[in-house]
Amino acid sequence: MTASKLPRTNVAFVVSQGARLATLALLLFSLVVLSGCATQSRSASVYRAGESSIEQTVRFGTIESIRQVTIQRDSKGVGVVAGGAVGGIAGSSVGDGRSGQVGAVLGAVLGGIAGQAIEERANQAPGVEITVRLDSGRLIAIVQEDDQSLRAGDKVRLVGTGGSVRLSRQ
Repeated sequence: MTASKLPRTNVAFVVSQGARLATLALLLFSLVVLSGCATQSRSASVYRAGESSIEQTVRFGTIESIRQVTIQRDSKGVGVVAGGAVGGIAGSSVGDGRSGQVGAVLGAVLGGIAGQAIEERANQAPGVEITVRLDSGRLIAIVQEDDQSLRAGDKVRLVGTGGSVRLSRQ
């Protein structure tokens, strides 16, 4: 039987199923690839490879105050893309023809919005803003992940180059 003699609904169903599977496969592949772009730690105990073997300045001081903050890492857009793809696939199964197309568009938009919200929440980490009086008398503030039990009055050392500084108990 030739393609022109196949019932129209069967061809459309086969093509739409194939397109959905291809889209889903592409989505899963993209998520695996983009997972390598995971956000980086702002912990005082974590160094990236490019930061090793570089001379850094060491200063000393005393913590004056600590304030809880939220660190919002940069979004990569993965949530919007993934949510849009999943929503579009789910929405396209709502109906046939035009209603399926409308469902796909609405699903993609709503999925993209939901994906963005999920990504933003996943990119948040608890942090602290630490105000330090350096031994030189200068007052500075540093924000880092809240992974140490520091308190006002603690003697600390600050290690860093340029704008990147890590603070730890002396």
